[in-house]
Amino acid sequence: MLSFVDTHCHIHAAKPSRKDFTANKWHESGRKDPEELLVSAKKFGVSRLICVGTDLEDSRDAIEFAGKNEGVWASLGIHPHEAAKYKELPSAEVEKLIKKPKVVAIGEVGLDYYYEHSPRAAQIKLLEMFLGQAEESDLPVIFHVRDAFDDFWPILNNFKNIRGVLHSFTADKEVLKQGLSNNLYIGLNGIMTFTKDENQLEMAKLVPLDRLVLETDAPYLTPKPFRGKVCRPEHVVNTAEFLADLRGERVEDMAKQTTKNACNIFGINF
Repeated sequence: MLSFVDTHCHIHAAKPSRKDFTANKWHESGRKDPEELLVSAKKFGVSRLICVGTDLEDSRDAIEFAGKNEGVWASLGIHPHEAAKYKELPSAEVEKLIKKPKVVAIGEVGLDYYYEHSPRAAQIKLLEMFLGQAEESDLPVIFHVRDAFDDFWPILNNFKNIRGVLHSFTADKEVLKQGLSNNLYIGLNGIMTFTKDENQLEMAKLVPLDRLVLETDAPYLTPKPFRGKVCRPEHVVNTAEFLADLRGERVEDMAKQTTKNACNIFGINF
């Protein structure tokens, strides 16, 4: 069986005690046990995954879940949608959490001007705080950036030696070029299997295999042929198969190289 890494999921949010939007999406699908989701993923060859934090409480859950389970790591971050919740920068709490075992990245953090659920100024302040933490900790960053690259690149370039992943990449050729030149990997997920945008598919072909990582964003962005159902980590296999066919590559090579890439960027011996 081929081995895959889901570099971006939220299965930790499935625990029964949670009542937030992501948890409800899991619960409405009948999924109320993160460990069960992990066992299911491993049956399909997805033996390693990263649980990505979207605010401090969610990040604590991700870190706790990673600490209890082999093959699971966590990232610490505040999604740009959540920026308005933090009237003061939570620098001290972030510094404390970043030292926890199995925290391998900062994220997801960034800018989202498409929905703009939080004021741009609040998003920018948080992003700058996390980039400063990334500099100090030498951790990679998982970036969520949507319709905001004109502001994102100048901010990024104010910091040194930042590396990471452009999560859920759907941008254009110029953004791809900028991302690669800024030492970033490109995260592709189930969107590629159902998009009708030919430009997005062309970009997926142009990503160098040695800079590509696979992700699900589970429970979101379910790939074909499972549209209409909740996304699970094992669906990363379907995305890999689609991308390999699209790019004219063997799925075996896709699995091997993207696993190696995940090891390189997150510093984990897979």
